[in-house]
Amino acid sequence: MTAIAADVRRILADLGVAEERFIGGTLTARSPITGESIGAAAETPAAAVPEAVARAHAAFLRWRLVPAPRRGELVRLLGEELRAAKAALGRLVTLEVGKVASEGLGEVQEMIDICDFATGLSRQIGGLVLPSERPDHRLAEQWHPAGVVGIISAFNFPVAVWSWNAALALVCGDAIVWKPSEKAPLTALAVDALFRRAAARFGAEAPEGLATLLIGGRDVGEALVDDPRVPVVSATGSTRMGRAVGERLARRFGRSILELGGNNASIVTPSADLDLTLRAVAFAAMGTAGQRCTTLRRLIVHEDVYDALVPRLAGVCRTIAVGSPVEGDALVGPLIDGDAFLAMEAALEAARAAGGTVHGGGRVDVNGEGSFYARPALVEMPGQHGPVVEETFAPILYAMKYRDLDEAIALQNGVPQGLSSSIFGNDLREVERYLSAQGSDCGIANVNMGPSGAEIGGAFGGEKETGGGRESGSDAWKGYMRRQTNAVNYGRALPLAQGVRFEV
Repeated sequence: MTAIAADVRRILADLGVAEERFIGGTLTARSPITGESIGAAAETPAAAVPEAVARAHAAFLRWRLVPAPRRGELVRLLGEELRAAKAALGRLVTLEVGKVASEGLGEVQEMIDICDFATGLSRQIGGLVLPSERPDHRLAEQWHPAGVVGIISAFNFPVAVWSWNAALALVCGDAIVWKPSEKAPLTALAVDALFRRAAARFGAEAPEGLATLLIGGRDVGEALVDDPRVPVVSATGSTRMGRAVGERLARRFGRSILELGGNNASIVTPSADLDLTLRAVAFAAMGTAGQRCTTLRRLIVHEDVYDALVPRLAGVCRTIAVGSPVEGDALVGPLIDGDAFLAMEAALEAARAAGGTVHGGGRVDVNGEGSFYARPALVEMPGQHGPVVEETFAPILYAMKYRDLDEAIALQNGVPQGLSSSIFGNDLREVERYLSAQGSDCGIANVNMGPSGAEIGGAFGGEKETGGGRESGSDAWKGYMRRQTNAVNYGRALPLAQGVRFEV
């Protein structure tokens, strides 16, 4: 057994995962660090999904009766378990999906942060009291738990995305059923074990089936999406996947929270601080090996500063440390698998055919043929066409010139995706115009920073083919509840709205 596989087994055992759940199963987990097998998870047959949903629905019927602040206590305890396990779970994220150490730990910190947020939220969930046009009437709205919430997550944030949904859904009074990525089953098993620890500490008020884990492939996800007892499904992944999920949910009038593709852009204006811009762009384009939905993929640079910035970025591509996230001080780890590398190579070839000049790119031999490390690529493009309008989940940054801000905004908005965006500049008029209704059409628009690195306090999500969903902070909790409007007549008369008269 290799050191990585042994490390994974030790972490899972320490976190309380039963050995039969990750050894001898039918779903092989491979570490992109070396390409080796690090576990084999037991899968849930698609035929067993209805029974799992039934248990979750029964749990929901009990959980909705627990007062919201008390539900918040369970999430607080989950946050405590995550704090105690941060180093181990962060390490497991690194080993299973290849994130560098600080990013693996950062992902667990996101989980802790959303637990803190949701705990406070449990004492703040409420609706509006509205003025009624009728005398002796009260008009109000309140929010009730939606029911069972399905969560489908992607490999690139294998545990944080679950927590964004789960923490909010739990305090809202919902039960949750989670189908993680087939490429990251082991971290899901670890999180499931930590939740069970928190639930055991919480006591009998947390019913069996409150949080259910389904390990499996597409057929398992489809069974979850199609079940009418799951009124809300939150799905994170590609636009192709989200379109399939959205269409299936629409057929039964289910609600979706979709977090899909993000072909994100940053605009660099003449007034930008280029040293700050260089650092921000490098992280946004190369961090997580370009495998974030908020990764920077298009850089739109004013022609007056293009030559002062882009050659420096090309130099960073050539020299940035690419290597194993468990050895040395690499800033760029591996792609998740060989298919991801082939997609990157195909995109670079298409860019060349479209007139682009490629700096960097290519495979880096780190741990042999089973792993796929790639040098980040900067591609100078004559225009926004070909692969530039598509999202490739790899460290490719396309650079283009612009002359005026209207042109730059049109370029940024001229793609099907609409997740995140940013502008670099110190001209207040340009910055404020970019943030206005005539500026960025994305769900996230940042200033003097890249499009990645969202905080949990703000609602996360985007527009157009990104799906329109919102997770995490602000009022995203409303997506996990159902709204009810109440009119109460506390008088003895029966005045009708809009002056309608009906005497009998």
